Parts: sequence; C-alpha cells; structure tokens
Amino acid sequence: MEFLPECEIKEECGVFGIFNPDGGDVAPSIYYGLSSLQHRGQESCGIAVCDTMGPKGNMNAHKGMGLVNEVFKEETLNNLHGNLGVGHVRYSTTGAANINNAQPLVLNYIKGTLALAHNGNLVNTAELRSELERTGAIFHTTTDSELIAYFIARERVNAHNVEEAILHTAKKIRGAYGLVIASPRKLIGVRDPLGLKPLCLGKRDGSYMIASESCALSAIGAEFIRDIRPGEIVTITKDGITSNCQLCQEKRAHCIFEYIYFARLDSTIDGINIYDARIRAGAALAAAYPVDADLVVGVPDSGIPAAKGYSEASGIPFGIAFYKNSYVGRTFIKPTQKERESSVRLKLNVLEPVVRGKRIILVDDSIVRGTTMANLIRMLKKAGAVSVHVRVSSPPFLYPCYFGTDIPSNKQLIASSHTADEIREIIGAESLGYMKLEDLQSMVGELPICRACLDGKYPMDITGHTEDKKQ
Repeated sequence: MEFLPECEIKEECGVFGIFNPDGGDVAPSIYYGLSSLQHRGQESCGIAVCDTMGPKGNMNAHKGMGLVNEVFKEETLNNLHGNLGVGHVRYSTTGAANINNAQPLVLNYIKGTLALAHNGNLVNTAELRSELERTGAIFHTTTDSELIAYFIARERVNAHNVEEAILHTAKKIRGAYGLVIASPRKLIGVRDPLGLKPLCLGKRDGSYMIASESCALSAIGAEFIRDIRPGEIVTITKDGITSNCQLCQEKRAHCIFEYIYFARLDSTIDGINIYDARIRAGAALAAAYPVDADLVVGVPDSGIPAAKGYSEASGIPFGIAFYKNSYVGRTFIKPTQKERESSVRLKLNVLEPVVRGKRIILVDDSIVRGTTMANLIRMLKKAGAVSVHVRVSSPPFLYPCYFGTDIPSNKQLIASSHTADEIREIIGAESLGYMKLEDLQSMVGELPICRACLDGKYPMDITGHTEDKKQ
C-alpha cells in the first residue's frame, strides 16, 4: 500500500496576560510565558502592552510569523514598554496562516483601545459575521477572534464599563474560548461556559497573570492560584480581582485532548495533573490489551508517559528505544514522498541494543494516517525487534471537532475507512489496541469531558456551523 505523508493533530493556541500595578514592564514576562506555551501554536505570535499610568490609547504591539524566539529579539522587547499586556501563540483553526491573522488583535475605537488574544473556535461565526457586515463592519482578518473583539467594542459604546460589554458579547457567542483582554486599565480573562478551553490565574509578588496553562506561570516564577471557572469573567485592576459568574452553569465539557495530547506534562488543568492523567491512560491500555512482551517503549515525546503507565500496570520493563534529534527544524523541507519518509529517520533513530531480540510494546497517543507508525515499526524490526505490538492512548478519531482542535478531514483519518485489524496490517504490527471510549474517564476522574471527535456527541448545537470537516 502507498503511504501518504503523516499529518498530526494540531495544537490549539496559547494565551497569556499580566498586570503589574507597580508599573514595571511586563513584556519580558509575557515572552517567557509564551515560550512555555509554544507547544500550543508555532505559526505566529504576538505581544501587546500598555502603560496604565499613562494616557489611554497607548497600546504598543509587535507580531510576527514564527516561534517566540524568532519573532522577539532583545531590542524588540526593550521597546515594548508597559505594565499591562497580553500575548498569544497561534496555530490556525479558523482563518489562514498569515500575519494579518496573528494575535493579539488591537482595536482603537470610540472608548479607547482593546487588545484581545483568543484560544478556541466559535460555532456561530457565520451569523455573527453577517450581523456585523450588515451594520457596515470592515474586517481585516479571517478569524472568529476579530468578531469577538468587534462585538466587545460595539457593546462598549452603550455599556457602563468594558466588563459589561464583554458579558453582553459572551452571551452572543457560542463555542469554545479562553480569552485574555487588555483594556487601558484592566486585564480581563474569560472562559467559555462549558470549560472546553483551559484558563488559569496566577500571582507573582504584586502582579497577576492569566494563562492557558499553569506551566506558563511556573516559567516566570509565579504561584498558581486557581483555574478560572467555566463561564467566569475575571477582572484585574490596581484595586485587585473581581469575578462575574453570571454565565457559569452546571453543565461542563472539558476537552479530553488537553489531557491526552495538547497540554504540557508539567501543567495541571482543572485539578488534574497532566502527567498523572497520561500515566493512568497507559494503565488502562495495559488492562484492556495485555500481551506477552519484553519491553514497553513510547514514541517521543507524546507517547512516553502512557508507555510508563503501561509498564507500571503490566510489570513489563519500560525502556527508551528511540533517540530524538532535537535539532531537526520545524521548517525542514520535504519536497518529495521519499524525503518525507526519510524525515522520520532524521527525527528519530532506533537504539538497536535496546530492542534487538525483544518483543516490543510501542505506545503513542494517536494514529492519524498511519504513515509515521508504519515507518517506526519498520525501523524497530530492522533493528532486530522480534515483534511490535502497538497501543494507542486515545480512541480512533472519527468525527470533526468544531471547538478549535484541528483534526484532519475524514479522508486523512485512517480509522474512518479501516477497521482496527486492517490498520494493524497496514502499519505492520503484530497487534493493535486503541484506548476504549469507556476508559477515557479513568484519566480524569469525575471531570466532565468533551469527546465529540471520538463519539460524535457534541456538547452544544453545531448545526449552524458552516465548516464541515467531513467534506
């Protein structure tokens, strides 16, 4: 069978905001916060800052295509003066990958300035855009984030304050969102009512931060205070923190892929430590799909914690079978199919003494097209592995996600057109076991989860969404 190039499940976006009431510049802290969120988006990034002690409307921003350390140099950061700011790392889910769509979005309007960074995806984008177009709005991006910013600006004209404008806007938008917003004197965080997207609150000395993940707080030496509640609007000013929970509700649906794949290992989201969740995933795989083997190994880096969990639960030793080359750039040119396949061997190389003569259990968090897994199995067997049994710490992807997780179309999903046994044969494994749907909950205890991309049961009405990824 001819293999197509493997495509990955893409991360979402990462947001970070900070307010320093003492007046110190916050751009360096945003830089380090965004660097720790780089795994959530590598296409573009940006920082917007303002001085809350200066005149209103003094927002200063810099954005660019590429990684945080590529876009921001020391000179650039030194020119970003302000004690209030927000930052963003982006992977495009709505809107093309170009500089116009880079965030934060900065608006100048009748009430002043607004900088907004958004992680997530709306499901009523078409109707919101139509409403704005009918009132003469002119768009500079193709993102749903711009719609949120415009509605806040429009609502602010008649609202008593920006928090009221944000509340009115949040009542209009539907979907998944974690927002950090800087107005001239306030830092505001907003989380969607279902809690699909993560958002947390931190503190360092007198400064407060809002971030997508707790690892961003640790990166700047800040203390994790708590997760922002689903539906909560948190406002930080020189007078402290206020909270509005008018949109909070009992129903919740936290994205399971934060725990399977997206979040960094050292983060804790909604009370669940990511490393522990992935260890439990491996243990569930071991219980569901036991096999006689000599060694459990993980695909770096995403499959290693689940492999460790499988090893601990099964009693089969855990080992490192691959050396990962950290210096293969993300922009490595792969113009032909042959060169695309060779790129796997450039990134990962088998440690032959570890696998020679061994029956291997190979653990990863997903199989999308099957190409990468097939290549890895061939490499293991060429290095002397007697057999390779594949275990996957997520169920097969079968449905599109409308909330910001860029799962490829059905044409690219091997599980949408092949049975597990057919996939096993295609990738060349002796056996294959996917995480069972009923075992997913064991990763996160009683936390309510969204797993719509796995079972097709969406936590909200998505009939008005115009982007059908099945087509």
